[in-house]
Amino acid sequence: MSWQKRFQVIRSNKMFESFIIIIIITSALLVGVKTYQVPEWVSNGITLLDWVITTIFVIEISIRFLAEHPRSNFFKDPWNIFDTLIVAISLIPIENSDMALVARLVRVFRVLRMISIIPELRVLLNSLLVALPRLGYVMALMFIIFYIYAAVGSLLFEKINADLWGDIAISMLTLFRVMTFEDWTDVMYEVMEVYGWSWAYFVSFIFFTAFAFLNMVIGIVVNVLEEEHEKLKDEDPENVSMKQLHLEIQELKGILEAQGKT
Repeated sequence: MSWQKRFQVIRSNKMFESFIIIIIITSALLVGVKTYQVPEWVSNGITLLDWVITTIFVIEISIRFLAEHPRSNFFKDPWNIFDTLIVAISLIPIENSDMALVARLVRVFRVLRMISIIPELRVLLNSLLVALPRLGYVMALMFIIFYIYAAVGSLLFEKINADLWGDIAISMLTLFRVMTFEDWTDVMYEVMEVYGWSWAYFVSFIFFTAFAFLNMVIGIVVNVLEEEHEKLKDEDPENVSMKQLHLEIQELKGILEAQGKT
């Protein structure tokens, strides 16, 4: 067995994948521990463990690179480029320099490497990215509803509470508070003391934004997620082989039927 085949076996091994996930989680926990005041010996231990984790990441990236055939394909995947950059920047010794904050931030972003390791997380992220153009129209319509309700609220309720309805920008912030149900009844009851009918204003706004639009967003994301799962199934080598086998059987059946007729 060639070295490349051995690296491919290691790369596809589930235990190797699980080990890297554990290392990524450990790396994230170390970043959290560093935010606390700890004894010097603990800090030194964390620094040593951090370098051990970085070394493991370098080995892991090297295995994935050497297992790729051809190796140029490794950098065609954006996630591989991201992983390589994160690991490469982690190797720069800037802990005690003015760039120490950058070093800590890079270590925080190591957690994102779980997305490149776990296919299901990649599918979720790809679904969100694919859904963004469709969500844009929903967001535009939501902004129009926000703007109309904020304009009406500012014109009618400004004298009741200028802090909440002083202008259209503040009114939109107040409506965002209402949409997220953050003490929205306090805002409504204050207005209802002057305008008894204003409950219809708030209830209709909540219906449009918190229920109708939110369900539209969820529906779009779920629909795209299903499409991405179907693509993942189509790209599965086993499914591709089964489809090819099915097509070949159909072709063979057609040839036999044609010969039978002649």
